Amino acid sequence: MSKTKIFTIVFGLLALFLAWYLYDSIDSSIEESQRIAKAEARIIEQLKMIREAEIAYLSVNGQYTSDWDKLLAFVDTGRFYITEKTEFVKTLAYGADSTWIVVDTLGTIPIMDSVFTKSKWPRFNLSTLPYVPGVEPPTKFEVWADKIDKSGVKVNAIEVKNPSPINPERDEESEYQTRKPLRFGSKTSVTTSGNWE
Repeated sequence: MSKTKIFTIVFGLLALFLAWYLYDSIDSSIEESQRIAKAEARIIEQLKMIREAEIAYLSVNGQYTSDWDKLLAFVDTGRFYITEKTEFVKTLAYGADSTWIVVDTLGTIPIMDSVFTKSKWPRFNLSTLPYVPGVEPPTKFEVWADKIDKSGVKVNAIEVKNPSPINPERDEESEYQTRKPLRFGSKTSVTTSGNWE
């Protein structure tokens, strides 16, 4: 066998190996990206459910909570009041209007039945609400809720974040909000927007 034929065979095998290696590495990175996207979609869904629960808690109690036990008990047994507002306007003798509002309570509706319906949240499970899905060992979302000062006024603020990001590119030190671990709310401003939105 001539040297040319040996080199041709060796380089042919080497080319096949490199082609397989490149294909495998590209395929693996695509699969990993899809796995991360699927896992983060599930985490975002969980964060949206927590946001719904916190907003309901705020509307009934006048503040957010960072206590998971209080939030879970509220979702389980809490109720919204159904009210009707009626506005009355009376014109006074000197031409000005006097206005007053009467609020009637018509009844109550459970939080579970109004916020977490099966049609809107088919995966809702009260017992797993505080936990980051797909993370072992089970890890709870970090919740911070307090009042912050905005132009001399104390306002409610909340931040809920994933303490253990699945995507290795997500870093708390990132200067871009969208590259930080998944979260909604803020410790410095009045918002319930998520950094995925």
